[in-house]
Amino acid sequence: MDESAYGTVAGGIKRSPCVFERALLAGCAACPRVRRHALAERETLACTDPAAQAGCRDFLALLRENSSFALKLSRVDQRLPHALELKLQCGGLRGLQQALDDTAAAPEVHALLERAQARYGSLAEAPYSRIIQGVAAWSGRKRNRSGP
Repeated sequence: MDESAYGTVAGGIKRSPCVFERALLAGCAACPRVRRHALAERETLACTDPAAQAGCRDFLALLRENSSFALKLSRVDQRLPHALELKLQCGGLRGLQQALDDTAAAPEVHALLERAQARYGSLAEAPYSRIIQGVAAWSGRKRNRSGP
């Protein structure tokens, strides 16, 4: 499929993109507020709850800001490669989960953020020094480098 045609169709389907789409697609987290769309050979996730999406966006922005040193970013607003975005999303959710002493295998994003807001008063007051440890410790699948 032509990338420009894909972008046009995807733009029509995905008006409210899931902020943690990469973490959800990687299986690091779950969320009942997403709608899955199959387009060509790709899967996209759209958020069905604007308030939840705003909370996720706020947390990801705070996470990115507080993780800049751990991710070795020179600018907080720079676009991240896929692997670093996964590290930020999956590691950040895992770090928040650990800060809340939650032991679920794949945390439910919105419920996790609601618990954090209830415990800390706001997402800005969450213990980012502890959460960032999750970002720094997270590693994706190891590539098999053995050749044929």
